[in-house]
Amino acid sequence: MKFTDSPVIELSVRDTRLSIQQDNGSMHVGTSVWPCSLLLVKFAERWDPLRCAADNPYADLLNFASKRAIELGAGCGAAAMGLYLLGLHDVVLTDIAPVMPALKHNLKRNKPALKKTLKTAQLYWGNEEQVKSLKPPFDFVIATDVVYLEETVAPLIKAMERLVADDGVVLLGYQLRSPEAHKLFWEMCPEVFEVQRIPHEHLHPEYAYEETDVYVFRKKKKEGEQNS
Repeated sequence: MKFTDSPVIELSVRDTRLSIQQDNGSMHVGTSVWPCSLLLVKFAERWDPLRCAADNPYADLLNFASKRAIELGAGCGAAAMGLYLLGLHDVVLTDIAPVMPALKHNLKRNKPALKKTLKTAQLYWGNEEQVKSLKPPFDFVIATDVVYLEETVAPLIKAMERLVADDGVVLLGYQLRSPEAHKLFWEMCPEVFEVQRIPHEHLHPEYAYEETDVYVFRKKKKEGEQNS
């Protein structure tokens, strides 16, 4: 599958088809579907514990039953909607105010497939009050194609740290967008998280774009906890 500039992106998950409408003329990057959202969903579908029981190295990681999740920079909502169809039923999608109309439009557009409208909330990563109002911690923090501005890297990492549970995970779909943001992000992340890169051959072959990756972040234990 090749990523296109088509206004509508079709994404099949299990036996359901999502139809995600982009606003390619918008001045906001969040109103386009970026490739890593599709990459993450199709990785999770490939290793879906309900359909891939034998020799599944990600059976525990992708066990979404009874888990709470939040998506940062949800944009058009592709990642969270796809993961919802894979069993992640308690999920809230967040983004900044200018992107919310596109996000809500796509949730409404896909209500027949989702059977419900998923929860949304406005979130600016550096806004501590908004972070608190979301009532962390979450078992999963989902983020795809969110590292593209150097000035948002520190607030993003802090928000991830505040929102994810001590035993939770961040599922990150990543593509290099800005050399400066990239450098800062990978300098700062190891201070907070243990970083695991999913081998490229484990991604869905039709969605494994050459320059994209999926990472799993887990909070580093603090000094006192390591010996407990």
